[in-house]
Amino acid sequence: MVYETTGQRFESSWAYLNKDQQFMGTALELAQQAAKNGEVPVGAIVVDSEGVIVGRGYDQREHLNDCTAHAEVLAIRQASERLNSWRLNGCTLYVTLEPCLMCMGAILSSRLEWLVYGATSPKSGAVESVLELARVPGLNHKVSVRSGVRKDECREVLQSFFSRLRR
Repeated sequence: MVYETTGQRFESSWAYLNKDQQFMGTALELAQQAAKNGEVPVGAIVVDSEGVIVGRGYDQREHLNDCTAHAEVLAIRQASERLNSWRLNGCTLYVTLEPCLMCMGAILSSRLEWLVYGATSPKSGAVESVLELARVPGLNHKVSVRSGVRKDECREVLQSFFSRLRR
């Protein structure tokens, strides 16, 4: 799924596709770190308009005893600190799993320009699976979305983690 609401990217742009693949690789490394720490393996990064990673996060709900410690929220917080602004205009969030309702609220509130994610989340996804918050009319901010980037790898990390838990 690709749809554009504010961005200047187009689905056929190979330069953006290659960058998306590379940045998703960094998010996958963070997801692996989460798994090593016993957390759900979701990783996220925020990249500024110059291509610099300004925020990183992976799920830490168990470690921090904080239901809001999702990868996306932690990456957005770090990016806001580094950029000294809650407005992340021109930035892109890369995340290995389709964001939930809470994370989509943070994404829209932080004014991110692009959301790029890997695997869908059939039970809690708020972009296309359960809800479609990026398409709700009347919101004061729109985010452009690209999904399915390295989706098989993103899905495999999650499936392996939950398979080990069930043993």
